[in-house]
This record gives sequence, structure tokens and C-alpha cells, in this order.
Amino acid sequence: PVGGGLAAGRGSVRLSRPLSPQAAMTKLGQWLCGLALLGSAWAVLALAPPGLQPPAPYRQALLPLPVYLLVAFGCYSLATVGYRLATFNDCEEAAAELQEHISAARADLRRRGLRF
Repeated sequence: PVGGGLAAGRGSVRLSRPLSPQAAMTKLGQWLCGLALLGSAWAVLALAPPGLQPPAPYRQALLPLPVYLLVAFGCYSLATVGYRLATFNDCEEAAAELQEHISAARADLRRRGLRF
């Protein structure tokens, strides 16, 4: 079987071949697919022929909807970045280890004749 087909062996189920990285949809692909679906649904409703147009109040709310969604996405993005910056953890152990590596590298360079 192509992709992740199943093959039985000794009473267990295992994948005959792992899925390739190209077979899985990336997060960007998922977002673009969702945006394409939403955009096409919006276009069908907003640009409908005169006989199939929604009532005027719905149409007035529907036309600026992409702008509202873009502003809401920007607010969400800013809030997410702000929250992650506020809850960013310090890694004292990693900083101490990095300082040790820097000291060892400087000592090695001094031993080889380089001056700082």
C-alpha cells in the first residue's frame, strides 16, 4: 500500500512504511486551505447575482467582514505575542552552561595565541 498502509505481523498492527514529510499538511497549508474556503464562501455570498443576494442588513454586515476578521486576527496575534513575552521563562542553568562554554573557548583561544 502507498503511504501509511497497515501490515499485520505476529498479532500486531504496524505501519508498512512511514508517511513522508511531504504527505502531511503543514500548518501553513492548513491556514491557506481554511482561508481559501472562507474566502470563497464570502465571495459567493457577497458577489451573488441580484436575484440570490441576501437581505440588505446581512449584506451590509457581510461586505466589510474580511476587514473585521483581519483586525481581529491582528489583535489576537498581538495579545499572543504579549502574553508569551510576559510569561517567558529564564533559564539560569542554560545561561551558566553557555558562560562556561564561552570561558572554555576564550581559554582555548588564549592558549593558541589570540589576545582579547
